[in-house]
Formats: sequence, C-alpha cells, structure tokens
Amino acid sequence: MKLIKNEEFGGERPLYCEHDLRLEGVTIHLGESSIKETRNIEAEGCRFEGKYVFWECRGFRVTDCFFAESARSSLWYSRDGELRNCRVEAPKMFRRMSGIDLKDCVFTNALETLWDCDDVRIRDCRIENADYLGMHTNNVYIENYHQEGNYSFQYSKNVEIHNALLNSKDALWEAENVSIYDSEINGEYLAWYSKNLKLVRCHITGEQPLCYCENLIMEDCTMGDDANLAFEYSTIQATLNGPIHSIKNPTSGHIIVRGTVGEIIIDQNQKSPANCKIEIL
Repeated sequence: MKLIKNEEFGGERPLYCEHDLRLEGVTIHLGESSIKETRNIEAEGCRFEGKYVFWECRGFRVTDCFFAESARSSLWYSRDGELRNCRVEAPKMFRRMSGIDLKDCVFTNALETLWDCDDVRIRDCRIENADYLGMHTNNVYIENYHQEGNYSFQYSKNVEIHNALLNSKDALWEAENVSIYDSEINGEYLAWYSKNLKLVRCHITGEQPLCYCENLIMEDCTMGDDANLAFEYSTIQATLNGPIHSIKNPTSGHIIVRGTVGEIIIDQNQKSPANCKIEIL
C-alpha cells in the first residue's frame, strides 16, 4: 500500500483515481473531489477542508480525522466505508451510499445527512443539528446514540435502534419495519403514517404521538405528561406502564394502561372498525 504522510493538497482532484493508498496526517485544503473515483483508501489523523472528498469510492477507512464545515457533501455515491473516532462539522454527508459503518463519531452539523443510503451501522455516536437525517435510508442498525434534530428517518425501512436519545420532531414519518428498544424519543407528531413500528421499554414525549400508524406495537413503554391525543386512527397493541394524558380515536387493537388515563376521546370521527379495547389496570 502506498503511503502519503504529513503532506498538503488543494485544488481539484489531487488524488483522483488512486487505489491502495494510506494517508497519515494529510491536510486536504479547499478544492473539490480530492479522493474521487478511488478504491481501498485508508486515512488516519487527516484534516479535510474541501468538498466532495470521498465520491465514487470503493472501500475506505477513515480514523481520527476531522471534516471542517467547508467539507460539505464529502461522502456521496460510495460504498463500504468506515469512520472511526472522527469529528464531522460539515453538513449533507452520505448520499446514495451502501455499507456505512460509523463508530465513536461526533457530527455537529448533520443537516440532510444519510439520504438514500443502505446498510448503515451507527454505534456510540452523537449527532447534532440533524434536521432531515436518514431520509429514504434502509437497513439501519443504531446503538448508544444521541441525536438532536427534527424530521429524522422519514420514509426509511428496516431500522433497529437500541439505547438512544432522539430529540426529533416529526421523526419516523411513513417509516416501515422499525424497532426501537430502551430509548427516549422526544418530539411532536412521532411516527405518523408509519407501518410495523415496535417500541420496547421506551419513553415517549411530545404532542399527538403515534397517530395514523398501522400495526403499532408498544411493550412496557411510558408516556410524558405532554403526550396528548395519542394513537388517533392507529391500529395498536400496547402495554403502557404509568399514566397517559389522553387517548383519541384508536382504530383497532388493545391498549393496556398500568396507570391513569387523563381522557379517552371516542367521538363521531372514529374510523372503522372502531373496536380498540382500552383497559386501565
């Protein structure tokens, strides 16, 4: 493997079409497409300032590196990429990629990140300013995760999340086949129009959560004081440990509340089959 160490590059395509290359302590200054159309690339302790760094790359591992804010859109159209212990201050990372593995990373401006991706693994990461993260992204595994940012994982499929804190309004809209375990999700209008959403030992806050859901499953979950008008027009099987502010017009299923319900609203707008059983223990 060719080694480039402690050098600086700038401009357009300085390392274009390289393969079997290791970069150590390299700085990529302002410019475009510095490592485009490459394969089998390793980067350690590097600094990236230019745009479109890893485009059309096949196999790369990036460790202890820094992506400046100016390095926006640096990872697109590539596959089989790993980031370890990196700090990313640039938005719009990861588009139309597959085989993404992130561990021990911090993203400070993850606006419009992870779009149209497949086969994604995220562990021990913190992601901030993450509006519209994960849109149309499928086959995702997440563990030990903290996210600040709204509208996350809309239209995504096959997502599994463990031990996470998501502060995200309008998360999981129209998502399918999502399972979340031992996590806290805060934000209004959670998971509207989702299909096959499973929440296990989760805490939910925010107004009007989990409405218009198809085949919603909740096991041993708790609801915040502001989680009102929940489950409208949803088909649901749920066990809730503790109180819930209000339940409105669930369509069918069975809800068990091991606590109090502030208000149950069943009115003329309830949709067929209108046979959801609500049991208060």
